[in-house]
Amino acid sequence: MKLFLLFLLYAMALSVGLRRRGLPSIAGSVAPTPAERPTRVLIVGATGGTGRQLVEQALARGHVVTALARDPSALHVEHPRLTVLRGNVLDYPSVEAAVRGQDAVVSALGHKQFFRPTRTLSEGTRNVLRAMETHGVRRFVCETSLGIGASAGRMGLYYTFFVIPVILPFYFWDKTRQERLIAASNVDWVVVRPGALTDGAKRGGYRHGHIVGSLLWTVRISRADVADFMLNQMSDNAYLRTASGVCW
Repeated sequence: MKLFLLFLLYAMALSVGLRRRGLPSIAGSVAPTPAERPTRVLIVGATGGTGRQLVEQALARGHVVTALARDPSALHVEHPRLTVLRGNVLDYPSVEAAVRGQDAVVSALGHKQFFRPTRTLSEGTRNVLRAMETHGVRRFVCETSLGIGASAGRMGLYYTFFVIPVILPFYFWDKTRQERLIAASNVDWVVVRPGALTDGAKRGGYRHGHIVGSLLWTVRISRADVADFMLNQMSDNAYLRTASGVCW
């Protein structure tokens, strides 16, 4: 019983820390007027589940897409408007080369190094933001997760008291660093916080806003719907310089 109570205290303390370290739900106020529609889009984390959806849907929308990938052969997408560049977000020269000439950058950066401290998300994002500021690329849309900042606890009890504190504490802590770097940048950014991700089809009928999710039940959303929402943010100022949750 004592160990159980100690674990509950740890999980609650972690949730409080993620709330304090992440962005507030509303980081600024910008009039929701239409932004210019980008043509050339760089997708970071293109070989992940959300990243592949971003690539396919961006091409379907008519964008000229560049995908940055450590292993280009892992993308399995071919299209005349798609360029796949070999690179690593932790290698600034390769990031800068990919960012140059783009109109917008959309990031679904992730990794599977869950059980040790890591700064892949934050340092990779730092390189992307540095390159964007260097080359005057304004719009940045970045996927993080519910459970951070004002959305702490809103993935439901299972995630708050098991998945995040047991499996993903280092991963989520790095996401808070990632969000703070984004908020401190000079680009026009939108942070997108999805619920638990699935491989389901795009529904289109998802909820989004500064406060979404559930304190009790696990909230989910397909990667296809997350990609749809993220691509919408490239030309919509409704959530500009804020973090928006998205879930079914």
